Amino acid sequence: MFPQIVSTILIFTVLATGPLAVAQQAMVNSPVGAVQTLYHKAYSLADRYGNSYVNTVFADNILLTLAYMRGAAKENEHVDWKAVKEDFTYTMQLTPGQTFAFHDALLPQYEGKVIATTNAHFTSQEGFESDGWLVGDGVCHLASFMNVVARGAGLDVLSPTPHDFAVIPDVPRQYGVAIYYMPQEPDSSAEQNLYITNTFATPISFIFSHTGDTLTIAVEKNR
Repeated sequence: MFPQIVSTILIFTVLATGPLAVAQQAMVNSPVGAVQTLYHKAYSLADRYGNSYVNTVFADNILLTLAYMRGAAKENEHVDWKAVKEDFTYTMQLTPGQTFAFHDALLPQYEGKVIATTNAHFTSQEGFESDGWLVGDGVCHLASFMNVVARGAGLDVLSPTPHDFAVIPDVPRQYGVAIYYMPQEPDSSAEQNLYITNTFATPISFIFSHTGDTLTIAVEKNR
């Protein structure tokens, strides 16, 4: 990423057709009063890059982003890599009309509407690693996974800047998301973000599960 464009891995559940019908498309029928799985998909953290060292950097940065998101890592605190890499399940909920943004540099139309971000800025000061070229490589992968799943689930998604300058394994090129954060460049940062809004009449949940080298994300909707 320029000073910081980044990526990760997940599993979700969604209704999709055409290019979005990427693996494990199914509508899961849940009991009345329970939840409905809209889309799910699993991604391997072991195939982010062909070089094993660079792949480890990508995977670490993906998991560190999720650690900030779920509160296992916090700004200005030492990074506990054991806690970052452990298996976990984390749920993020959006009530009707609420928006998630990947980071907190926002386009004007989302000011005051974003209730959740990853809580990260993908810097070396926050513990993000470099493969020798960019700090935070891998974060764009995570954003792209979320883009695929959210669109498949039928949510409102805006990803202004495509990641079409480089392949993201297991993600169709048209769904790649470029992520960038630089406080000195708020307009550029806001354009290189991911915005997901719950347009359903009931709450939805993103459920992130990490086991071994697999990151799974499910999108569920309350009935």
